[in-house]
Amino acid sequence: MGINDPSDAEANLQIAPTDAGMVRLFIESGSVEIPMDFDPEDALEIAEEIRAAAAIAASR
Repeated sequence: MGINDPSDAEANLQIAPTDAGMVRLFIESGSVEIPMDFDPEDALEIAEEIRAAAAIAASR
């Protein structure tokens, strides 16, 4: 599956700071749980990439 392939997959996404000073993206789908921790600088870069992608998608 690639970035442009349609998908009917459903997942829950939670984003929050951790007690250790990291930013956690927690993805849950069925019985699968994926916690991903990022330092604040990396989290800001990811946020910028999401905003840029959203802006491009909105302009199409």
